[in-house]
Amino acid sequence: MSDFTQQPSYGTQQPYPGPGPYGGGAPVPPPAPLRNGLGTAALVLGIIGALAGLIPFLFWVAGILGLLALILGLSGRGRVKRGEAGNKGVATTGAVLGLVALILSVVGAVLVYQAASDLVDEVDKALDTTSAAPKDPSAAKKGAAGAEEKPDGKPLAAGDTSVYDDDVEVSVSAPKAVEAGEFAIGHTEGNKVYEVSIVIENAGKKAFTADSVGVSARAGAEGTAAEEIFDGDTYGKGFTGTVLPGKKATVKYAFDAPADAASLTVEVVPGFDYDPVQWELKL
Repeated sequence: MSDFTQQPSYGTQQPYPGPGPYGGGAPVPPPAPLRNGLGTAALVLGIIGALAGLIPFLFWVAGILGLLALILGLSGRGRVKRGEAGNKGVATTGAVLGLVALILSVVGAVLVYQAASDLVDEVDKALDTTSAAPKDPSAAKKGAAGAEEKPDGKPLAAGDTSVYDDDVEVSVSAPKAVEAGEFAIGHTEGNKVYEVSIVIENAGKKAFTADSVGVSARAGAEGTAAEEIFDGDTYGKGFTGTVLPGKKATVKYAFDAPADAASLTVEVVPGFDYDPVQWELKL
């Protein structure tokens, strides 16, 4: 029996752990997903801004939030392109909603401005002493011919003057028979043509626009429509332009009436906001 004791061999290599899944060493965890805080903020601000834009009086809130959402959304998209963040869809949606909020804010501002303008106009009308109704209950003041004042609603006589609350005065002269021109329009053979002078005097403090003055006439007791005569530069031009304070404008009108008509009723409307007034003229 040998006294030799077997010693462990130092040439034998002990086993080591095998390579990890990525080629060696311990396993490497997958990278954490990139976040996009700018895109999320843009989305939230865009939603709130768009909802605020649906209320016209909050247009300023929609404008501020929409601008912030648009800036943050575009910045978030830029980070995605550089690989610094993810959620490109969130950033894009936020930017789009920011743009929508900006558009709604502009629309709301226009609506608010229009509403405020209409309100100011209504207040001005309420405070303005100008009225479409005649100034005096009599509807007229004594004319140059010495005619008496007429009750409200009754036709005036030749020379009477209708005075409105804005101190616009309208008067109609007595009719004068004239001959229709060769090329006159509106004249019927066998009828007579009568000329009247209508005077509009502005005794107020504001300029009066005469472009919308309307004049019409009826003849006889039956109220037959009396056609207005258009005859070159003599008749048919009507009132135009502006009558300044302290000034007056005179225009001659001619009307075609049946030969047996005993009266001519002339109606004058100084403008859309004025009541019409009639003059009953004896032929």
